[in-house]
Amino acid sequence: MSKCGEITLDDDEICVATVGEFTRRVKEVLENGIAPGWVRGEISNLREQASGHVYFSLKDNEAQLSAVMFRGDAMRQNIKLRVGQQVLVYGELNVYEVRGQYQLIVRVVVEDGVGRLQQEFEALKQRLSEEGLFDADRKTELPTMPATVGFITSPTGAAVQDFIRIMIRRGWRGRVVVLPAKVQGDGAASEMVDMLKIAQAQGIFDLIVIGRGGGSLEDLWAFNEEPLVRAIGECIVPVVSAVGHEIDFTLSDFVADVRVETPSAAAELVSSHFVEALERVEQAARDMITELFGAVETARAQLDHAQSRLRLLSPSTQIDQGFLRLDDCANRLTSIMASQLQERRHSLATASSDMARLSPEIRVQQESQRLLSLWKRLQSVSPASVLQRGFAIVRDEEGNPVARKAGLTSGQKLQTEFGDGTLPVRVE
Repeated sequence: MSKCGEITLDDDEICVATVGEFTRRVKEVLENGIAPGWVRGEISNLREQASGHVYFSLKDNEAQLSAVMFRGDAMRQNIKLRVGQQVLVYGELNVYEVRGQYQLIVRVVVEDGVGRLQQEFEALKQRLSEEGLFDADRKTELPTMPATVGFITSPTGAAVQDFIRIMIRRGWRGRVVVLPAKVQGDGAASEMVDMLKIAQAQGIFDLIVIGRGGGSLEDLWAFNEEPLVRAIGECIVPVVSAVGHEIDFTLSDFVADVRVETPSAAAELVSSHFVEALERVEQAARDMITELFGAVETARAQLDHAQSRLRLLSPSTQIDQGFLRLDDCANRLTSIMASQLQERRHSLATASSDMARLSPEIRVQQESQRLLSLWKRLQSVSPASVLQRGFAIVRDEEGNPVARKAGLTSGQKLQTEFGDGTLPVRVE
């Protein structure tokens, strides 16, 4: 169970999860809620890493699924993957927490086709299904607390050891009777049929489990033979089929009252109600303690609340509150008066500025400056100013200015005016 931080909002405590905590919660829900299985699709975006891991996508006309096959699984495959290849893959769902994305971890890849045994399997399955042998209304509900369980399997196989070990680990209080039979090869189906008949004749079994570990289609073929399938369908004792390692399906799975993926899963199923009952008892004890402590905490909180209200309603508290309100009013009045005074000062400064801007004295100063500027401009273009810059004015004997040399005669007397005086000259 993920932890989260608590914050208080409007006097209510709420639980706030981080992104990592929320993603781990999603990961737990998806990976535990979606069982491993087969997926059919077309390979695209194929990418083989130097590490040996293979990344690709499975797609069809409706969707696309990211997939990865790690190095160990990739080395065990018998086919070479290529883009556009139609395949059947088996794997389990995984959530990559760093990116918050889900992908399929592929364990097995086969080309999308069926062989001879698979065709026989499908044909027999179709015929028995049409007879109604797999119908849900023929199945019997399993007992919730079976006292005696028969397990039809090989007594030397790992399946029976796993089954018994899990039952002991989970603290189950019933009895397991191993009914030995071959589970592979010639005569295996007939031996399992005989064990079913013996178990029914004994009349001591509340539940029968029939199964073995995983294998190829040939290894599991005994569980597809018609006599065994019909014997399971006719058995008066509820039957659980536990054949294979999740990816394997047999006709015994379809006809049995319940199908589980492995013998280990069968042990968990048989003991589940016992474990649930034990957990309910333990949970009830925990709930009683929680309720007791909760009641005490509630009473303590109510007492604290009553004490707080008494303190708020006491005369001394009311007087303190009055002083606080008085101080608040005084502060607000001071602030308002200071604000009003500031506004009046600003208005006075604005009026003074406007009066200074419209004063006749300023206008007189401005006009004096303008007249002085005009006088300076007149002085800059006067003849005397021009003569001071190095120019000279030539006049004839009558004092008229001479602008051009044309019309002057040799020996004619002229007057030349400079910036510092006049000088007589004669034309040569």
